[in-house]
Amino acid sequence: MSERRKFIKQSLMGSALIIPGIQSLASPVKPALSKVEKPLLLSTWNHGLPANAAAIEKLKAGGSITDAVEYGVRDTENDLSNLSVGLQGLPDREGITTLDASIMNGDGSCGSVAFVRQVKHPISLARMVMEQTPHVMLAGEGARQFAMAEGIPMEKEELSPKAKEAYERWKVKSQYKPVINIENHDTIGMIGMGADGKLSGSCTTSGLAYKMHGRVGDSPIIGAGLYVDDEVGAATATGLGEAIIRVCGSFLIVELMRQGRSPQEACEEAVRRLISKNKNIKDIQAGFLAMNKEGEVGAYAVHPGFNFAQGTLSKNEMIDSNSHFK
Repeated sequence: MSERRKFIKQSLMGSALIIPGIQSLASPVKPALSKVEKPLLLSTWNHGLPANAAAIEKLKAGGSITDAVEYGVRDTENDLSNLSVGLQGLPDREGITTLDASIMNGDGSCGSVAFVRQVKHPISLARMVMEQTPHVMLAGEGARQFAMAEGIPMEKEELSPKAKEAYERWKVKSQYKPVINIENHDTIGMIGMGADGKLSGSCTTSGLAYKMHGRVGDSPIIGAGLYVDDEVGAATATGLGEAIIRVCGSFLIVELMRQGRSPQEACEEAVRRLISKNKNIKDIQAGFLAMNKEGEVGAYAVHPGFNFAQGTLSKNEMIDSNSHFK
């Protein structure tokens, strides 16, 4: 079966060389590096640029690719100007900020936390779940208790000034109408390949603004917001979590790559699948980001506006993703 997949992949690559225009249909706005420079990091949205920079510094200091994807998104969790990640993020409809995060390595080890309060770095707590417990996910009060048991200080539960101002404005009508691409919004997902070719990924968010209390999105769900497999590649997602969960978006992309699809082809198919499974798609944004073990890159979104940061030891740049709707 592996020989058949290899044959299919080689056939597809050969076809791309002889069919005019195929490159523009099957690649992100900027193609993957022709000669892969490792380590390689990909992160969603504009905040991916400083996150990549923090991850690269961790690698330069001797950290592993797992360290890099953890500390890269910790930078975003620390960013007080960001209203969609970390404790400074916009609250739920009860005025409480709750956080979700996950981390995964290419060997299948993974950990996540959901609906957690008062923890400054949920990504680090997710890593503790992965490395120090027999579980994959802890949620709510149980996650908070585990954090306290591990010596993580509990932060004061109060809204950041920007989040409080936004929440007070929202309470005037108390309507929940998600709008796409607000504030270059939502999750930061990061996937990375180390110098040794090993893969890892992370994902962290404060979730949808003004969500129902207790709502959990795709970010802490392994296979939805994040999936990593050293044998194949890695993928992460951003956007409306419910839509991404319905198609197990990140797992779908990795499995499509396992079957011979390029990262770009896999991201595009995941978006098509998502569109087919969700109503009112004009109000839903979702984007996917992927790399395979060869270092090829893919990105695709439902609507225009999704971008990502691609970083190596020598370069860190923003790239605009293509989208299904123009």
